[in-house]
Amino acid sequence: MKSQYLDFDDVLPHAGEFGKYQWLLFLGLAPFCFNLVLIYLVHFFISLPPEHRCVYPQALQEADISDELRRNLSIPLSRDTGLERWSSCHLYDVDYSELLQKGVTTANSSWPTRSCDAWEFNLTTSGNYPSIVSELSWVCDREAYASISQTVFFVGAIVGGVATGWAADKYGRVPVLVATNFLGAVSFLLTATASSLAEYLVYRFIAGISFDTIFVMMYVLVLEYVGPQRRTLVANLSIALFYTAGTVSLPWLAKWVANWRLLCALSAVPMMASCVAHWVLPESARWLLSQGRVDETVEILQKIARVNGRTIPDQVLDDLQRSAKQETESDSADSEREKTATVIDLFRTPRLRRTTIAICLLWMLVSFAYDGHIRNVANLPLDVFVSFSVTSATELPADTFLVLTLDRWGRRWMAFGTLFCSGVLSVLTLAVTDKPLAIAILAVLGRFCVNISYNIGLQYAAELLPTVVRAQGVAAVHIMGYVASLLSPTIVELGKQAPLFPLVLLGAASIVGGIVALFLPETLHRDLPQTLGDGENFGRDQTFCSFPCVEREAKEGHPKSLAEIGQQPSFIRQHPRHRASLRGETYRSSLIRHRKEVLYIPSE
Repeated sequence: MKSQYLDFDDVLPHAGEFGKYQWLLFLGLAPFCFNLVLIYLVHFFISLPPEHRCVYPQALQEADISDELRRNLSIPLSRDTGLERWSSCHLYDVDYSELLQKGVTTANSSWPTRSCDAWEFNLTTSGNYPSIVSELSWVCDREAYASISQTVFFVGAIVGGVATGWAADKYGRVPVLVATNFLGAVSFLLTATASSLAEYLVYRFIAGISFDTIFVMMYVLVLEYVGPQRRTLVANLSIALFYTAGTVSLPWLAKWVANWRLLCALSAVPMMASCVAHWVLPESARWLLSQGRVDETVEILQKIARVNGRTIPDQVLDDLQRSAKQETESDSADSEREKTATVIDLFRTPRLRRTTIAICLLWMLVSFAYDGHIRNVANLPLDVFVSFSVTSATELPADTFLVLTLDRWGRRWMAFGTLFCSGVLSVLTLAVTDKPLAIAILAVLGRFCVNISYNIGLQYAAELLPTVVRAQGVAAVHIMGYVASLLSPTIVELGKQAPLFPLVLLGAASIVGGIVALFLPETLHRDLPQTLGDGENFGRDQTFCSFPCVEREAKEGHPKSLAEIGQQPSFIRQHPRHRASLRGETYRSSLIRHRKEVLYIPSE
């Protein structure tokens, strides 16, 4: 019986690529997806800024006069947003006892003013519950505190992106998944006890460390055990169903709980419960193979086969073990170079450097626009709970649209089209400044388009970067996205003075992002770059106007080989290597392709 070289993707079809086991894993995505929603968005609802006004001076409180007269005498009129309204941050600095004795009933706008000492909050505008803003008086001179805390959250995400990526390669995916969920739970329990800005910032930083590994590790794990033909479906359907359900229901959960501290404490419960993943989830088979733990990989494959009602031939398992051993013993110069490749290598050659810079810039702009649209809901002229749910619901049709079109139309032009449309829709709000409903509709449509481009970007980076540095590269790209997201809370904060400013700026960023996408090569129907040389030569055969739908290879449905696009023989891989993918390497559709058209059958 002749032995053959096998990797995990060659053996998985024997165990079942999309059977009962994969369905159970798919359903297991739900709690982790909800945890992602909590760690990312609960801050929005515990820091809702309610309407407020200054507490009247003691002399006016004790006087037997109407509330209207108290306001007229003590509160100056403000034009901060171009409209005349009563100031919520300043009082007239005068002797009110003397004014009352003189019978003065109207304020003089020339009187000096001062900042308020305390505030009264109208909690009906924040869902009938006190937020951390109302409890700690984060208004007026302190109104930026909530935005600062979210910026600190993204700083934590940058630190977490580096730390959890290293830990995932050293200790495995499941331990890191459990650790980040536990850390997220701890951060929420601590947040529920916060009594100062300093405490809250520390706890938000801790929460940021667990974002978004709290979900991505599970996401990658599930896709590793699903066959290539179903990865696009599973990847997008999981986001469409579970993430959408979480974001749509979160506003009403917050309104039902009606207490920001209790909401934080409850958010810790599903994260703590998710720690059972240590006992029920399989470790990444690819990571196990990269560590030489072949017996554990075989055990997992046999378990998958049992649950799916399949049997893996002994010869197939023997060939997998032999191939893994051969891989470990391989010590060629090329393989050593691949093992030592780093992110720095992405910038050593001109085309690969241009691609890397472009994908980083694209992801920064997409992340900025996506996060900005989420947070800008508070500035829309509608009830914040309704508008948050409606805009969040756009995730479902966006991901459904991707399932139907992404593997037909490609990444490049779809990224351009959706970003450009999002930008135009957002900028058009300038033409309907006096129509609140029209502004809300344009904002929702803009969010819908940016949802599509965000999910394209998740996949695009992983497909463009060479395998030897793909994990490190994608992690670096994600970190750049966190850096860009540092700005979005501040931009949205400015919307309190100029409501349409955030939408216009987000629209401009989306348009620029769409243009940047056109400078990237298309990855649809292409074998993905394996080596640094592959990455340098990838896309040389494509023109600026290349469109997958009209290309011959797209119609035939066959991936274009690396040799066909002009790569030197020395760059072509003789066999796929077992890869240890880091945090953030988002597997979808064609990211991991079978090199064979038929199921491997051991030779007699």
